[in-house]
Amino acid sequence: MLVLSRHRDESIMIGDNIVITIVDIRGDKVRLGIAAPQDIPVHRQEVYEAIQRENQQAARLQPNEAAALRKTK
Repeated sequence: MLVLSRHRDESIMIGDNIVITIVDIRGDKVRLGIAAPQDIPVHRQEVYEAIQRENQQAARLQPNEAAALRKTK
């Protein structure tokens, strides 16, 4: 893992078009501003992992189970 030190209002670049800016620092919490193209998904890690779990569960559903889910909505 690359570890960089930055101050408030400083940024790092990822590739040519993703900019991460340190917006605020309070205690042990850092607020980040992320500017990325709309086709690049940006999620908190816990949200990304939840999405992956849901996608894996959906991929394992049998057709009759998927149909049952559609009826409950």
